[in-house]
Amino acid sequence: MFVQQLEPVADSLALSALVASLPLVTVLVLLGAVRMKAHRAGLIGLAVAVLVAWPAFGMPLGQTLSAGAQGVLFGLFPIMWIVVNALWVYRMTVRTQHFDILRRSFGRVSDDPRIQALVIAFCFGALLEALAGFGAPVAICSVMLVALGFDPVKAAVVSLVANTAPVAFGAMGTPVVTLAQVTGLPLDDVATVVGRQTPLLALVVPLILVFLVDGRRGLRETWMPALVCGVAFAVAQFAASNFVSAQLADIAAALVGAGALIALPGARKPADEPVRAAVLTGVRSEDLDQEDPRREVLRAYAPYALIVVVFSIAQIPPVKRLLAEATQVFDWPFLDVAGPDGEPVGANVFTLPLLGTGGTLVLLAGLVTAAVIGVRAGAAAREWAATVHELRYAILTVTSVLALAYVMNLSGQAATIGQSVAAAGAGLAFLSPVLGWFGVAVSGSDTSANALFGALQVSAARESGLSPELLAAANSSGGVLGKMISPQNLTIACAAVGLAGREGDLLRKVLPWSLGLLLVMCLVVTAQSTAVLGWMLP
Repeated sequence: MFVQQLEPVADSLALSALVASLPLVTVLVLLGAVRMKAHRAGLIGLAVAVLVAWPAFGMPLGQTLSAGAQGVLFGLFPIMWIVVNALWVYRMTVRTQHFDILRRSFGRVSDDPRIQALVIAFCFGALLEALAGFGAPVAICSVMLVALGFDPVKAAVVSLVANTAPVAFGAMGTPVVTLAQVTGLPLDDVATVVGRQTPLLALVVPLILVFLVDGRRGLRETWMPALVCGVAFAVAQFAASNFVSAQLADIAAALVGAGALIALPGARKPADEPVRAAVLTGVRSEDLDQEDPRREVLRAYAPYALIVVVFSIAQIPPVKRLLAEATQVFDWPFLDVAGPDGEPVGANVFTLPLLGTGGTLVLLAGLVTAAVIGVRAGAAAREWAATVHELRYAILTVTSVLALAYVMNLSGQAATIGQSVAAAGAGLAFLSPVLGWFGVAVSGSDTSANALFGALQVSAARESGLSPELLAAANSSGGVLGKMISPQNLTIACAAVGLAGREGDLLRKVLPWSLGLLLVMCLVVTAQSTAVLGWMLP
């Protein structure tokens, strides 16, 4: 058995944490400064993680490689499994031209690109996050914006930044459910506090989006629709997470936010031609006046309605139990790791949810979609194979980065970094969201970051006299802001809009927003730990 050590380098926690951060720093520098392609940066970062885990942290080479292999499998299934199937559904709608009908339908809500960004990237993206998560919202929304005439880089940046506020309750509440499981705190308590943090992001993000689309003019002319959309989203997310169900928080927020935006008279006002000319690339056709038969419009919306239906059915307790029976649980080979306390870590046992995972449910919805929109079985299979080929470099990036994350987690590198943050004492409340942000930046998943650092946050909170629920929630709320800079999310965005190899360009554009919003969340959590905003907590 390999027992993780928190201070393996010169018996120093600070020096050990510095060495442990090398893999992540390597990836970010190669992406942002060197402008290396993401799949190469991911592989180099993985090599650095192995070198740190093996000689520096003392993890046997065989176990180190086994940990990386588990990360590869997790990257393939469920993460890329859901992305591939979500993009496959999209490709089929393109093949039958139903995507054009859907685009025209969204375009008719408003021809103002700033409003379109709110409807598609923020509201529709939140709905996709609620149902699927794992990169699907960024992939689908960025493609839709490009089809409406957005510059590919701008479309990707807008979609990445928009994919923040809904993440903590994404994939039917999976991140907060996982957080409750690993911390031993009641789900309702955790969801209640997260629901009093992330809605504050929802107030700000729509304003940032209209600024990203059209600069100061966009903020000056469309601040009211952005604010109305954000307030409606925030109120619905707060209400659902606190009084209804964490699993339904994002669905309610997305629908209420979109409804409030569409109902606002000013949102449907035609945009000035200078705005469209400045924002759109000219790719956008003038076919929005084309009338589509109601039957075909319904078929265009059918794929996403089917996803909603399939995921909703999967949450019915008898169905959920039936799907769970197909889950495979087995000891991971060549891996025997204990945490610093000597207790075996959960990753020694691997859980493979074959039917209940989001990707399989999207696949099922896709099979029904193919029948509804008229795609033959052979053509659907070819589109699926073409989707895998299109995402081959994204798959390589995601699997290498997840392998890196698993090596860091199982060798004790992540625990060492977490322990150094937890040692901050009075500054713990401020740094708590940073730990979640770091976890998501590495793994690309708020669920993974909660599994990694949730228990540590609770332990540190109890030692320092802070609220365990507050710091556990802060891990998830801070984590959502790391998603836009995670290498796999950047790769998914680039692959979706045809910018393969330009992940570094996107990173430089979204990093300031990620850090700025992280600072806001740090200040909010710090204030919630004192009398200033302590009244916000239940």
